[in-house]
Amino acid sequence: MTIFGRREPQQTASDLVSRVTDAVLLDPLPPTPRPTGLLKVEQMTSALRTRALKQIDPAAVSDLPLGVLQRQLEQVIHDIANEERYELSAREQCRLAEELAQDMMGYGPIEPLLRDDEVTDIMVNGPDSVYVERRGKIELSDVQFRDNDHIAGLAQKIVARVGRRIDESSPMVDARLHDGSRVNVVFPPLAIDSPCISIRKFSRRRLGLKEMTENGTMTSGIARMLGIAARARLNILIAGGTGSGKTMLLNAMSHMIDRGERIITIEDAAELKLQQRHVIRLETRPANLEGSGHISQRDLVHNALRMRPDRIILGEVRGAEAFDMLQAMNTGHDGSMCTMHANNSREALIRVENMVQMGQAQLPLRAIRQQIVGAIDLIVHVERMHDGQRRITQLTDVCNLEGDVITTNDIAAFEFDHEDPQGRITGHYRVSRIRPSFIARLDFFGLSRSWAAASGES
Repeated sequence: MTIFGRREPQQTASDLVSRVTDAVLLDPLPPTPRPTGLLKVEQMTSALRTRALKQIDPAAVSDLPLGVLQRQLEQVIHDIANEERYELSAREQCRLAEELAQDMMGYGPIEPLLRDDEVTDIMVNGPDSVYVERRGKIELSDVQFRDNDHIAGLAQKIVARVGRRIDESSPMVDARLHDGSRVNVVFPPLAIDSPCISIRKFSRRRLGLKEMTENGTMTSGIARMLGIAARARLNILIAGGTGSGKTMLLNAMSHMIDRGERIITIEDAAELKLQQRHVIRLETRPANLEGSGHISQRDLVHNALRMRPDRIILGEVRGAEAFDMLQAMNTGHDGSMCTMHANNSREALIRVENMVQMGQAQLPLRAIRQQIVGAIDLIVHVERMHDGQRRITQLTDVCNLEGDVITTNDIAAFEFDHEDPQGRITGHYRVSRIRPSFIARLDFFGLSRSWAAASGES
């Protein structure tokens, strides 16, 4: 065989196979194109979104109810689609109107999750990675964002509503929603793949000790003991891990406080909802763009002491304000309460020591422990177990200081019995019959017999 007058060597079958293989490797097939129909729908939806936003005056719709705004957006989108001859179904137009209304007035794609009472936590990790917690279990939801900018816009809206900011120069912030739900936002460059939003929802249900008994958090005897501790003005430290229900328990115990008392709450992001009328709520403030104006929890504790409080409730102790809280408990502000992250009651005491040393490094350890023993009467440890149930696992009496060691007594401790085939844990409380170190306080309020009866029910 000749090509352009030149004779070619004879081709074998293996040579032909080799040439075909080389051609495929050198000139691979083009990638499979994305379906044009899907691409056109996305393009038309994006164009509709841009046109609709240009025609809406934010100031004019700011006072409209969400449903009214959505209906008006549906009409605007329908008119634009007809004008531009966009082939979008009525369902797609309605979905776009709902998305725009939620972006403008609500909280975008997570709005349905915020309305779902079964959802307790919302975790936005990325546009296609939104997790929720239901009944103590974490699961992937079907909620999606358009892109990272969509998440960033929602985060900025949330923090702006409480007078805070989030950007590359200030990439971490704590905030809250209007209903008291707690929000944490992390932006790039700290969050590498996407802005992250974590929301701890505030339950619309006002849970008291009775309701927490019914849902399995504690027994009726433990609930009565906690109610007595609140009425007898014991200084109480509530400890537990993340998401264990510390704030929920603090809210429930506050129901037992006398309505005539003046209460001051101090928090990084205000989420406590006390039932009493005479409540002053204080919240910390971050630094401004110039790096000044920061108001810490410690500053607020100092100021609260000048406001004639009967009780001070500190949402969460995290640092040097622990020393000022102990001082307040030791100087006539009985019945004060606070929460703290700790794995058990003994570890909670160690953490208090460490936090006091953060602000008062010159204090001897024995002096710190004397402050702790004189200030804290009762530690309540709450835990979220692997079956998803939140349970009170320890009621610990802070007894005395023997030498350099703080002695404690577990008034009640949860003990595991077994786990059923559905994975639910059952157990019982081991109750101590030793008289608590605060028995004199119980006698003063006439509650010692009630305490003894409640411990017998646990």
